[in-house]
Amino acid sequence: MMPQSAVSFFLLLVAVSANLTMAVLKDKRAPQTLSRGWGDDITWVQTYEEGLFQAKKSNKPLMVIHHLEDCQYCQALKKVFAKSDEIQEMAQTSFVMLNLMHETTDKNLSPDGQYVPRIMFVDPSLTVRADITGRYSNRLYTYEPQDLPVLIENMKKALRLIQKEL
Repeated sequence: MMPQSAVSFFLLLVAVSANLTMAVLKDKRAPQTLSRGWGDDITWVQTYEEGLFQAKKSNKPLMVIHHLEDCQYCQALKKVFAKSDEIQEMAQTSFVMLNLMHETTDKNLSPDGQYVPRIMFVDPSLTVRADITGRYSNRLYTYEPQDLPVLIENMKKALRLIQKEL
């Protein structure tokens, strides 16, 4: 009788530890595929339409990042964007975030052409903020890795403009 209860106890331990292991594994969040490397802790919307809806509903600006996987400039910007604590924190808490690898039907998102990388802001009233630009006159909405301070300022500007217009 003793060996059978020992076996039963052993099997019970195995079952409990397997369940615990599964619970722990489930808790570790898998990288979000929608981030595409721009920041796994950011909640990303899937479509431009969803982004507009969430921006209006949450009263947060929508930040739209246009990029392509095989674009070296996009990859370089993505790397510094994902490593910047300040950008990641603002993106997580104060913005509706969308990264797109295709163009939308909204021509307002490409006022000076369909190039990448291109970052545009849309305020909660669903107005594309064409007045929030980067450093380059030939590609107003592009940013290079060394332009991170400009991007951070522009994110803050997008937030300030909402405050003023309420």
